[in-house]
Amino acid sequence: MGEFHSDKKSDFIRLSSAFISVKCRFYDYRFQATKGHTDADGRMKKILIIAGEASGDLHGSNLVKAMKSQDPTLIFYGVGSRNMRAAGVTMLADASEISVVGATEVLTHIGAICRVYTKLKQFLREERPDLLILIDFPDFNIFTGKAAKQLGIPILYYISPQVWAWRKGRINTLAKLVTAIMVVFPFEVDLYRNAGVDVRFVGHPLADVVMSAYTREESRDVLGIARDRRTVALLPGSRTNEIMHLLPDMLKAATILLDRFPDVQFVLPVAPTLPHDLVERYVSESGVPVRIIDGKVYDVLRASDAAIVTSGTATLETGLMAVPMVIVYRISRISYLIGRLFIRVKHIGLVNIVAGRTVVPELIQDDVTPEHIASAIGTFLADQDKRREVEHDLRQVRALLGEGGASSRAASVARELLERAA
Repeated sequence: MGEFHSDKKSDFIRLSSAFISVKCRFYDYRFQATKGHTDADGRMKKILIIAGEASGDLHGSNLVKAMKSQDPTLIFYGVGSRNMRAAGVTMLADASEISVVGATEVLTHIGAICRVYTKLKQFLREERPDLLILIDFPDFNIFTGKAAKQLGIPILYYISPQVWAWRKGRINTLAKLVTAIMVVFPFEVDLYRNAGVDVRFVGHPLADVVMSAYTREESRDVLGIARDRRTVALLPGSRTNEIMHLLPDMLKAATILLDRFPDVQFVLPVAPTLPHDLVERYVSESGVPVRIIDGKVYDVLRASDAAIVTSGTATLETGLMAVPMVIVYRISRISYLIGRLFIRVKHIGLVNIVAGRTVVPELIQDDVTPEHIASAIGTFLADQDKRREVEHDLRQVRALLGEGGASSRAASVARELLERAA
């Protein structure tokens, strides 16, 4: 959201938080604490793992696989999506029920959010899992973590909230809440260590998974698109409100690009947290020829010369694939104005944050227009030297994230906490 410096407190934030707390207590009133039980054989450990976004679902699934490879007897329950489900997690709720961004957006989904929270709180009381693993998604996860803390359940936070960007006071909240925290950027270690948190740097899990088995030409064959046409990926986000806010302008930008580059083709990988038919409806109404793919985001990026990407983990994924991009970000006006009071970073895109400079262009709020998007992407399509320069810079960003193996290291930390609590 750009660089903002303000210590002013937001009455709206406080009122929203209070409303959420009261509303959730209303949903929760009928549940009374019950005594947990131990597995019959005394060996099998239960883990509750919560991810509220597509990226968290991916990282959660890889963590579960790594933990199961170290101890096949572990049993997992959680909130996530199809990746975690495929990894063997018994789903208590789907991430799409709680995955929203912005203060006003949260208020419109408060009923669903509270229902999921109440279900999780009941599970914590009745099942007493041996460990709670929280993956990013701080507002909901911290709220749930507090319920676990009251029951004496150990809490491991994986992929910490971006306290270096905003709401730095959450460091103290996390210090009181978690048993340990695993961070994915080296510069995060001192922030938590200085607050007395048991912090472990495990590396970024995307370094292990962001890859494609195909060449550019092969990936285009697999996706069913032409080998000899310039290709632009559309990554509109993993939440429904992101699709509503940003996909229409992406598609209008695609129309402009088609007029300028008649050979260009577009590919859109649908995140697992999104209803496929919603994306299809927007594309159909636009009249733009777009190849819609169910997942396969890394193959899509391998096939692409450039990408239009909604700010979030997808920007880092695109950067790790060394695909030049324009980053776009827009939320409701009220949520944006609230954010301006607290955001303290120069960039919003993770590739730019990690690099410490502007590697790829960012368009925020009112600057997100079809014309601006098309202009940025047009530069990459028309200027081969510029595209190669950005590709080189993005490869340097990948080097800054260190070696792979994050999921395995994170699994070892989780097992350490399980053994400590035994």
